Amino acid sequence: MNEATATKRPPQPDWLAMTDEELAAYREAENRFRASSAARAITGDPDPGAAIQWRQVVLPGREVPVRVYRPVSGLDGEGAGRTDLPLVLHVHGGSFLGTAVQCDWANSHLAARLPAVVVSVEHRLLAPDSPLSAAVDDGWDVLHHVVRHAAQWGIDPARTAVFGESCGALISALTAIRAKKAGLDLRAQVLVNPAVDVTESMFDYPSITQHATTPTASVPQLQLFHRLAVPPGTDPRVLSPLYADDLSGLASALVVVPTHDPVADHGRRYAEALKAAGTPARLTEYPEAPHAFLTLPGVAPQAEAARTEILDFLRASLTSCAEGAVLR
Repeated sequence: MNEATATKRPPQPDWLAMTDEELAAYREAENRFRASSAARAITGDPDPGAAIQWRQVVLPGREVPVRVYRPVSGLDGEGAGRTDLPLVLHVHGGSFLGTAVQCDWANSHLAARLPAVVVSVEHRLLAPDSPLSAAVDDGWDVLHHVVRHAAQWGIDPARTAVFGESCGALISALTAIRAKKAGLDLRAQVLVNPAVDVTESMFDYPSITQHATTPTASVPQLQLFHRLAVPPGTDPRVLSPLYADDLSGLASALVVVPTHDPVADHGRRYAEALKAAGTPARLTEYPEAPHAFLTLPGVAPQAEAARTEILDFLRASLTSCAEGAVLR
């Protein structure tokens, strides 16, 4: 098999008719494409100011791969070699497919331009034997590990933010809630096209009906996501940030909503809920942008403006120093 054949994007499947074996095969082919050089025309080229490498985070009973982005030289010439950079923990979207590599364009830019260390979690993907709770644990456990071993990662744990897209934004939102309970003082959370409701009301939003057949996220895809995320016996409210018991005292949030997205109303409702609880939250909508647009700079012109907004928000949130973060 030549490289062109190996990295050819697989055709869209019938999401609701897929067998478990077909889902696994599709995921492998799709992720191979997303990680290929052929996909760069869609997903964008990495910022040359960042070095990128894979690492393994060793946790009790498992290892989680992470993709790490570090500045090779800061805009002020002081990024490279520093051991006190802010940490941005990132979680990619896709839920039952996806890879950190698809986010190289945005993450490398943040690493080079903040500058910061960006750690993107290659979490367990949703599957019949891997529900959403496993991915949520991966996000939190990696954050906990990196903050606990800050010196080894060259980061200042007092300047930490979480950032995610789609299902990754859901994981990031739950991580921010968990951080507050654990006594970790996050400085910011960035939630891009977040899906924050996996209860039975997940589909009861006007945006779901209005944008049910968009190519980057459709209702059948969301139905498959829901089936894998919350298998029978799972309490979906525990995995739904929108229904968290207490949203007060969380890190300041930037909620980025593309308007041509079935879960656009999820983001809108969550920004409202954060504000109602007293947590600072800014909602920004990008007209005509599709779901997952931040990973599609080659076809979604709004991605550039969103990346700039995220950079500015994180720079304002992470530049000033704080007393050290404490994990209880």
